[in-house]
Amino acid sequence: MTTNQQSRSRLQLLLVAALFLGSFGVAATLFFGGWKPGQTRNIGQMLDPYPQLQSLSLAKADGAAWQWQPAERNWHVVFVAPEGCGQPCLAMHDALHRVWVSEGRHADRLKVLWFGEVPAGAAGFGGFVPMQPSAELAALLPDVARPDALPAYLADPNGYLVLRYAPGFDPSGLRKDLGRVLK
Repeated sequence: MTTNQQSRSRLQLLLVAALFLGSFGVAATLFFGGWKPGQTRNIGQMLDPYPQLQSLSLAKADGAAWQWQPAERNWHVVFVAPEGCGQPCLAMHDALHRVWVSEGRHADRLKVLWFGEVPAGAAGFGGFVPMQPSAELAALLPDVARPDALPAYLADPNGYLVLRYAPGFDPSGLRKDLGRVLK
């Protein structure tokens, strides 16, 4: 190999290394500089910081303790029903049931955790888990549920609340977000 070829090979190696390290440097600068994209693809509002639910002592309506099972990779819609909710909660139950059904073959990886009284006339479905009310959970949530303002939340498999759906949210937005994470 001649000196000219050797120099060209070294130059090519340095160019490849510079491209790799340069892109890494730009990414590190943006990350550590605190830059965040102005818009994200998710419909729900990202919570910051993520409230941790796994440390709470949550119980199902039958009294059995609720355990987070990260290995099962289930996502959870968290809904807190206010007392005396009636028809608005029945409509929310129907909307969440439709979201669950719309997930098709991935529906078995979605659990709807319903905290509080299940409205009369609401039929259970595969992913529906009635839960006992929890004051600890209500204290962590950014919204207080009222019959005229019913928010919902999305929790990841590890028990962190990641997205908030404001009162009056469109269930199709929740369905779209779930479609991205349940794949």
